Amino acid sequence: MTDRSRRPYLVAVLAAALFVPLFVVRGLGAFDFWWWMSADIAVLLVLTASIDRRQLAAIAADIADRPAVKIGLGLLAAVGLYAVFFAGNILARRILPSAGAGISQVYGFKTGASPLRVIFLMALVIGPGEELFWRGYLQRNFQDRCGGFGGFLLATALYTLVHAGSGNPMLVLAAAVCGLFWGYLYLRTKSVLLVLISHTVWDLAVFILFPFT
Repeated sequence: MTDRSRRPYLVAVLAAALFVPLFVVRGLGAFDFWWWMSADIAVLLVLTASIDRRQLAAIAADIADRPAVKIGLGLLAAVGLYAVFFAGNILARRILPSAGAGISQVYGFKTGASPLRVIFLMALVIGPGEELFWRGYLQRNFQDRCGGFGGFLLATALYTLVHAGSGNPMLVLAAAVCGLFWGYLYLRTKSVLLVLISHTVWDLAVFILFPFT
């Protein structure tokens, strides 16, 4: 394996090193979860853009090709995923005694943070940035090396595992569902714009507009 072919795997290790402590500690003083998450994403995006020149070209080509259709499909995908979580929230609370506490802990990430700052970072950095990294860089490169379905599964597994540092089974389960959903959308459509819209709108709906509390 050449140095170039190893890069996505090394970047994946770096992503785990950045994200796992975030979910364990959640914040360091004024550097809370939202600033930390945004900083991690910014570091990864700058790094991946510098080592993979195809990334920016792929994003530009994606945006230029029927953007209105992709934005519309992204919005529909966000609504569909929200419906899945709406039903899942009801079932989980009825079946699992600890589900309510786990869900409340997820919303605890917002404690002490300005709602406007959370909205700003979620809409402009976190939602878009996660898709640009996890699907636009990591899954795309894994698919090149492991085949479409294999790359999709590997990227989804890593996306799920970095959330395990939270120690919250409900968050890990939510990450697995989201990773499978957005990863499969990307596998089928090859559009990071579509999944970026879906992720961002879903984030805002679940955490801000229509939370499960």
